[in-house]
Amino acid sequence: MPPLSLKLHSLFFKYHLRHQLHNLTQSAHLQNTDPKFGITSRPEEPVVPANPTFQNGVATKNIHIYPNSSLSLRIFLPDTVLPLKAPNPTSRVRALLSPSPDGSNSDDGVMYRGYSPDQLVGRRHRKVPIFLQFHGGGFVCGSNDTSWNDAFCRRMAKLCDAIVVAVGYRLAPESPYPAAFEDGITVLKWVAKQVNLASVQNGRSRIFDSFGSSMVEPWLAAHGDPSRCVLLGVSCGANLADYVARKAVEAGDLLDPIKVVAQVLMYPFFIGSTPTRSEIKLANSYLFDKATCMLAWKLFLTEEEFDLDHPAGNPLMPAGRGPPLKNMPPTLTVVAQHDWMRDRGIAYSEELRKANVDAPLLDYKDTVHEFATLDVLLEKPQAKACAEDITIWVKKYISLRGHEFSY
Repeated sequence: MPPLSLKLHSLFFKYHLRHQLHNLTQSAHLQNTDPKFGITSRPEEPVVPANPTFQNGVATKNIHIYPNSSLSLRIFLPDTVLPLKAPNPTSRVRALLSPSPDGSNSDDGVMYRGYSPDQLVGRRHRKVPIFLQFHGGGFVCGSNDTSWNDAFCRRMAKLCDAIVVAVGYRLAPESPYPAAFEDGITVLKWVAKQVNLASVQNGRSRIFDSFGSSMVEPWLAAHGDPSRCVLLGVSCGANLADYVARKAVEAGDLLDPIKVVAQVLMYPFFIGSTPTRSEIKLANSYLFDKATCMLAWKLFLTEEEFDLDHPAGNPLMPAGRGPPLKNMPPTLTVVAQHDWMRDRGIAYSEELRKANVDAPLLDYKDTVHEFATLDVLLEKPQAKACAEDITIWVKKYISLRGHEFSY
């Protein structure tokens, strides 16, 4: 059983979450936010500022990719992309982050004190896989820059030796379905565009948009390998990841050079009209009970759209399947013992295996929903073990030399 401290924390957590959702429900009809622009975070949630210098092995930056939307990204870059010729890592990073006397590593005279690939002139840039990460929060809260999502993405960037692009999608009720799903596709296409633009950029010259801003994201252009793209979804973010994977399958070569080689679904936020055993037995489970999650679903789906078998929540319904399951990428599913949503994730994993997709299931004992990603649980042994297990499996598909790892 979960420890007493978690049970006590769960009581306060549920009260706060219900209060937050009830406030959103009451004010939903009064929202004056443009749904097309939307919001990507809540003011009451703690966020961590980006740090473009390497801190604890990872540098981060925030960018907005679309002027007519609040859609934002936080990019996590591991320091393994840096050259290894310096005598020690500290001097190696310091040398690369020190601005040159003539300002040659700054743009328009503005000194940039973060990492820039331009500082590696004459050296071949090391390419690493790209992870697109979608945070949890029931489509109505959470963000890509909360303290816990930042810590989780840093962990995965270091363990998997990959660039992690955390997606700050638009939240409901300000931007209901399908806004978040559209944002997921937008980001995947944007990454493909970055790679294509980088391929035609000559030397240190820049490609500019109509406003004079550089259109090429330098970290991705220099170090991202689009042929090794992994989708990583947490809770409702798993629903987004699976949707993006389906659209990637449908698009095929149209997304070149992007190739989605695998996806990881962590305790997916799946639902359905016919209750499962876990939905009945664990309806009042820790942290995220069923009644509270139903409030989130009602905020995300409009009255006209609301259906427990909606494709956004039930990927096994015929209306939501899209391409045949046999064409889906390898899919790792993570479930928790004390999570009322666990049976849905297990059922989806089983259907993928029936379709001959590599779709293992990781079921962790004495754990709750978001056990590997929530702030108060991040340093627990199960959270660290889960991240390591994901790394072992996903390296089968992101290793340049092929299947060195087996699960």
